[in-house]
Amino acid sequence: MNDDRQCIESVHDLAATAEALFPGAHLVTHRRGYVHHGIYAGNGEVVHYVGFKEFLRCGPVETTSLADFASGFGFSVETGTAARYVGAEVVRRAKSRIGEDNYRLLTNNCEHFCTWCLFGEDRSQQVEALVCHPWRAMNAIIGVLLGVHERTVHESTAGAW
Repeated sequence: MNDDRQCIESVHDLAATAEALFPGAHLVTHRRGYVHHGIYAGNGEVVHYVGFKEFLRCGPVETTSLADFASGFGFSVETGTAARYVGAEVVRRAKSRIGEDNYRLLTNNCEHFCTWCLFGEDRSQQVEALVCHPWRAMNAIIGVLLGVHERTVHESTAGAW
């Protein structure tokens, strides 16, 4: 990732930004302890590897709305790195993997998915950094577990009203 990002945080900004985003854009959203990645597919939709959906249960590559992708954390558009594939080809590559259910935190996560869509290679700068800095790994694991717990509580109480 780089520091040349466009940060979108409010729901109003999400709607306005969906019109300006180009299909194939690499989106990131900063969560507790980690960064989640997705590919903008157009029409307000993002293709991403869901990852941990429930406590220690992983989800597949799927399409979701920008708002659900951002999940209240806002998002950034990664810019500044020349990708091997662009635009419609990135979207085609992302959509070709919809339904894949082979998430692995260290070897096949959302960042691996996006770098494959953009560059044709599976890489995760987050995983590489964690290997070099084990204390960051613990922080990321705690962040993932807290995020999963919060989503599970939110989903179980959403229907109660």
